[in-house]
Amino acid sequence: MNPIYEEKTQALDFVEIGMEILRTARNELYLNMRFLDVALSSLRFVPDGQIRTLGTDGGNLYFQPDALAELFRKGRASLNHAYLHSLFHCLFCHLWNRKERDVEYWNLACDIAAEYVIDGLYLRAVHVPRSMVRREYYRKLKDLGGVVTAERIYRNLCVERPSVSQLEVLKREFLVDDHREWGRDSDQNRQAPQPQRQKWDDIRDRMQTEMETFSKEAADDLRSLEEQVAAENRERYDYREFLRRFSVLKEEMKVDMDSFDYIFYNYGMELYGNMPLIEPLETKEQQKIEDFVIVVDTSMSCKGELIQSFLEQTYSVLSESESFFRKIHIHILQCDDKVQEDVTITSRRELEAYMRHFTIRGFGGTDFRPAFAYVQELLQRRAFTKLRGLIYFTDGYGTFPVKKPPYETAFVFMKEDYRDVDVPPWAMKLIIEKEELELHEADKRYAED
Repeated sequence: MNPIYEEKTQALDFVEIGMEILRTARNELYLNMRFLDVALSSLRFVPDGQIRTLGTDGGNLYFQPDALAELFRKGRASLNHAYLHSLFHCLFCHLWNRKERDVEYWNLACDIAAEYVIDGLYLRAVHVPRSMVRREYYRKLKDLGGVVTAERIYRNLCVERPSVSQLEVLKREFLVDDHREWGRDSDQNRQAPQPQRQKWDDIRDRMQTEMETFSKEAADDLRSLEEQVAAENRERYDYREFLRRFSVLKEEMKVDMDSFDYIFYNYGMELYGNMPLIEPLETKEQQKIEDFVIVVDTSMSCKGELIQSFLEQTYSVLSESESFFRKIHIHILQCDDKVQEDVTITSRRELEAYMRHFTIRGFGGTDFRPAFAYVQELLQRRAFTKLRGLIYFTDGYGTFPVKKPPYETAFVFMKEDYRDVDVPPWAMKLIIEKEELELHEADKRYAED
């Protein structure tokens, strides 16, 4: 027999065996977790001789036949565990959330998050004995409080900055699959990477609905998975885009190059020497912030460091040069059960000085009505040219006004978990988690180092 033909035939046999192993694992996972039906059928098996055991790009599940066979020899639970690990990376959008983050920390954080959920399932089909290193790290994550997500773990890694030896220990313990395909798109999705992520968002949303209607007895074992799914499914906002909803359209003395036609300008210069046929407009319509109110809840239930973080993030958005007219008028109120302070900001310099000397005043009860009553008094005194809106930063535990004010209103909540807070139907709602603010600062510190 031709040795080359024999080698190719043997390779094909190994590939087919690998396919059958993965199909068996998929079926066993489905029998134990029926709410994963759509997710399990969304990955196509593709052999890859370069990858380490398993890996995914969101469309394919790549496998190395020899390494997969070796994993299967360890037991079906080890294989099912690895399969589910890669699947959770897709469900929790780990593949697409590492932009502008330290890749090493992010990859490790995603592996830890996936393993944390799998180890919390207590299913025989995926159970692998936990080492002392793993149990100790899980205990540390629980002490942090809140839902254990990859973002939270990543933020903790950025703050702690573990040594090289510590990182190696964590990698040996939690590394399961290969991440080299992350950020790439499978052939069938190369022209539309965003629908790829949207597909997994839709799968996760449907999965949450099915889990919420699952039997109550099984819910205890699936609590960590439910929390992860719900945390990922909560609506996320771009804070800058959210803030732009309060901007006003106004003409400003500025050359509008967008409406400028170079063809007629050059033609006139060539035909008449120094006489252009058209010149750029001297005014331009721009969306910028002019009259605005920011209220911070300084009651006992709102922590000072969270207020400071929120104001720093808001300041970073408002201090962008493109966000201001030459004259601005921003009131920053501190309020618990009454208005404790009103500082008016009319320039960038005043805003910077306010942030440098910011002091919390209040720490009483929580009542949202005094702030709205105070703003109404300012309106009656014609203190605003055109009040576009009000943002109220709070924990949500207080008395809301009954009547809708004559301006747009948004309540911003700092929540340690994903759970929502009811607001009046006339108000908008934005939930910012603590790590979402601190993550920005951690990334910035990491970049500076």
